[in-house]
Amino acid sequence: MKRNNSLKFNAKLTILFVSFLFLIISIKLLYVATSKEVDGIDLQVFANNRNTEKKITYASRGSIYFSNGTVLAEDVNSYTVIAYLDKKRTTDENNPEHVVDKERTARELSPILNMEESEILKRLNYENRYQVELKRGITEVDKNTILALNLPGIDFMSGVKRYYPNNRYASYILGYAKANDLGEINGEMGLELYFNDTLKGKNGYIEYQKDAYGYQIPNTPFQEEKSVSGNSLYLTLNSDIQHLLENSISELKKEYSFDWATVSLMNAKTGEILGSASNPNFDLNTRSDLESYLNPLVSYQYEPGSVMKIFSFMDAIESGKYDGTKTYQSGSTTLSDGTVIRDYNDGKGWGEIDFDTGFAHSSNVAATLLSKELGADNLRTFYDTLGFGKKTGIELPSEEEGKITFQYESEVATAAFGQGITVTPIQMLQALTTLANDGVMVKPYLVSKIVDENGNIVKEYGRTEIAKVASKETISKMKDLMHSVVYGVETTNHLFAPDNVTLIGKTGTAQIASPTGGYLDGEYDFIKSFAGLFPYEDPEYVIYISIKQLVGGTQDVAKIVHNIVEEAAKSLNLVEVISDEDQTKIVALSNFISSEVTTTTEKLRMVGISPIVIGDGKYIINQYPLKEKEVLVGSKVFLLTNGSNYKMPDAIGWSTNEIVTFCNLIGLPYELSGYGKVVGLSIPPDTLIDKTIPLEITLDR
Repeated sequence: MKRNNSLKFNAKLTILFVSFLFLIISIKLLYVATSKEVDGIDLQVFANNRNTEKKITYASRGSIYFSNGTVLAEDVNSYTVIAYLDKKRTTDENNPEHVVDKERTARELSPILNMEESEILKRLNYENRYQVELKRGITEVDKNTILALNLPGIDFMSGVKRYYPNNRYASYILGYAKANDLGEINGEMGLELYFNDTLKGKNGYIEYQKDAYGYQIPNTPFQEEKSVSGNSLYLTLNSDIQHLLENSISELKKEYSFDWATVSLMNAKTGEILGSASNPNFDLNTRSDLESYLNPLVSYQYEPGSVMKIFSFMDAIESGKYDGTKTYQSGSTTLSDGTVIRDYNDGKGWGEIDFDTGFAHSSNVAATLLSKELGADNLRTFYDTLGFGKKTGIELPSEEEGKITFQYESEVATAAFGQGITVTPIQMLQALTTLANDGVMVKPYLVSKIVDENGNIVKEYGRTEIAKVASKETISKMKDLMHSVVYGVETTNHLFAPDNVTLIGKTGTAQIASPTGGYLDGEYDFIKSFAGLFPYEDPEYVIYISIKQLVGGTQDVAKIVHNIVEEAAKSLNLVEVISDEDQTKIVALSNFISSEVTTTTEKLRMVGISPIVIGDGKYIINQYPLKEKEVLVGSKVFLLTNGSNYKMPDAIGWSTNEIVTFCNLIGLPYELSGYGKVVGLSIPPDTLIDKTIPLEITLDR
């Protein structure tokens, strides 16, 4: 009986406990049902979020174009190759839906995916995997090639990737953009990074209430914000010029060894960069060979060498401290602190010469003597005005400033010929624009306009004047000095001169600073460079090239500059392009020095060349163009004789280069007025020339 009472008691307790628990739950449910917030959680928001689907719609990224509208960068469809490994996918043995023959699959996919066969096979042999990813970012063409193989178990997931049709062209200028894990493409280098916000546009979204299967519930709220496509960039880069520069650097690399090389060509009147190439470069689509993120155009800092004499001489002329006819003893000079400055030819020099000749010979002693006259403050201020030591602000990330700090006499001297200071190629291009604009410096730029998806111009860029750094008279003198570097009688730089346009310039050979102090002392431990402008009559274009540790000499730099300028002049319509038929009229010149005048002139006339005999001597002591130079039939060849009596030829109709060459061969000072061909001379034809009186030359188109 006691046992039955115990059971009844326990049953009553159980009923009471369950009733109490039910009451508590009911109260809690009532509280939750009537409350807006529980434990800090907004229940309405929580419920909505559980049933709301929000999908991001990514904006299309804007494209990048050459100046003529040819695509440099664009979005294209891309695909990820996947392989299904689970045998359970296959329900019909005659139509397998998983990878059956792994060896064959790996063998046939290897060349298309550019992957090692062993790596593909390794992934196909992963255990307990439903599927594996083999390769991302393949093209539509590769996808179709794979589909044609009919490989069981191979499938694709679609997406978008950034594509660069020209592969390596302007790789450091363009930079690159790539998709993140969410599928959004962002710039990571170059213009793609600098203009990332402009190019990527604005993402949109779709938001709706979903059912248990993820579908939209009918008659429920639906929100949509459409994506806005990114704007596109039109660059200043000229496709023909860029192609020319890329090929030239590539050919140089095939023929010579060097650490790096960079070359740029710019419209010096406007600041538009028409082309810029470098080596090493990298494959924009794979980036498998990208070793450095430094852009040579704006991030390389190095000592420029004698190219800097353009600006130290310019400063001296502008400051009124320059007399080109004043003579000095070349070879070496000793500073007050005992430092010996030597000319590049082991301090031998060229005897007692004037400063104009010193510039043509690239005399360090001449630059040093001028630096004493200028002083540290004057020279530093002038370099600063030219933009050295600070960023140009061009539309590229990671631009460096360079360094132009100097104080002591020896530092000022070396700064005058480009050692002990550092510059970047873009700074050099900017400073050189002064020579094309009568002393006004203009800012370089790469983007000509930004357009929206409908082709409307959002922003347009153009010429930006920075400062007036020198007078027209100073610039005129500098252009003449630079002309003497390429065409002067005593210069060794004739190889730089193209055949179809007159190029002025200055060479540079700079020592390379050692990481441990001092300078490297190997045979090829130099940075060779050349800064030039053309056409000489009215400079419009500037070329700047620099090459580190070139296993070769200045003549090898001359060859590439010669070819670039000659082809660029044709492309830019500065000269008449020679037809294939005219190519048969080209004559290679022999060495006429020491030959008799009468015999040589007869030979030249027989092949259609017009000899210009200078002086009344019997033998030829100099010629222009030099031996092995190719000229067109009808061209002039200047023959300087050992006679001392010079008569003025009938030079009406001559080109500027021809009349200047004549003057330089006999050492006759001259003054140019206008540009184009000779239409007037201050000395009548067949008159004996007095070399103390400058020849006034009037030019016109």
